[in-house]
Amino acid sequence: MTDPKHPLLRRTGIAALAGLALVLPLAACSGGSDPLDEGKAGEEAKPKHATDSIVIGTANFPESEIIGQIWAETLRNAGFEVEVRSGIGSRDVYLQALQEGSVDIVPEYSGNLAQYFMAAEDQELPVGATEEQVLNGLNKALPAGLATGKAAPGESKDSYRVTRELADQAKLVTLADLNNLDDIRIASNPELKDRPYGPGGLEELYGVRADKLSIVPISDSGGPLTIAALTTDKANVANVYTTSPTFNTDGEEIDLVTLEDPENLILPQHVLPLMQGKAVSGEAREALTRINADLTTDALLEMNIRNIGPEKADPATIARDFVAENS
Repeated sequence: MTDPKHPLLRRTGIAALAGLALVLPLAACSGGSDPLDEGKAGEEAKPKHATDSIVIGTANFPESEIIGQIWAETLRNAGFEVEVRSGIGSRDVYLQALQEGSVDIVPEYSGNLAQYFMAAEDQELPVGATEEQVLNGLNKALPAGLATGKAAPGESKDSYRVTRELADQAKLVTLADLNNLDDIRIASNPELKDRPYGPGGLEELYGVRADKLSIVPISDSGGPLTIAALTTDKANVANVYTTSPTFNTDGEEIDLVTLEDPENLILPQHVLPLMQGKAVSGEAREALTRINADLTTDALLEMNIRNIGPEKADPATIARDFVAENS
């Protein structure tokens, strides 16, 4: 799959970025408690860190906003004053906001971010890179002044899906098993043909025969039209994000099987906070680390279903529920 993503996920693709510099860093400071506030039942207590606020920016897709709201709720509970600026735009736009100091933290994804910064130095990750290699490459390529927090276990990354019926019939478990099919028609954004994890990568890393592979171009980035292609036999494989709900055009959830990728054709994409190093205190980072431990792939999927499924819950509500359940 490519960037920008479908309505649920619209991330930008890899682009060169050079000369990031931080300006106007904010310092999260502790403020003393007001003795007049002590013992006032029913009145809202002042934040412990009200001197300066932490500004969280999000990209222009719902999952990013959900994550940003989760971090905001977590930091507020830890006594920080927090503002969320939602839907800032693509990676280029929100990284510029981070550079200029108008935001302090943004949700990011390890593999894409590593590729983005490494491209600025004419470097690239090896095919089949592990999460350790991704994080090492990212930390070496980070511009001065930027820092990352601890990555969550949850990943939102490309995956290849098939119907359960086809998986059982053709004994499809891993990407290498695609060779069990006579023809492989992949429903995806058309740009997949040029991606390293597209047909070329399937052939190079898994030996999938190129003459079997074709792209069925559907420009909704793994959304309902892509899912519907599997159920109407327009395609027999689909490129869908691991945290994307699998609803068809009638709003029905379709049972799909994700093919395993033991050789890491698709880069790890763990959720992590990218921040201005001087603007976010150690206490704030620790709070984010604690909540991120519960931010699994399944949890992200469940929250995305709440957002775009029948409930249509807004990100702030979803975030409050998640933090309440995991605090």
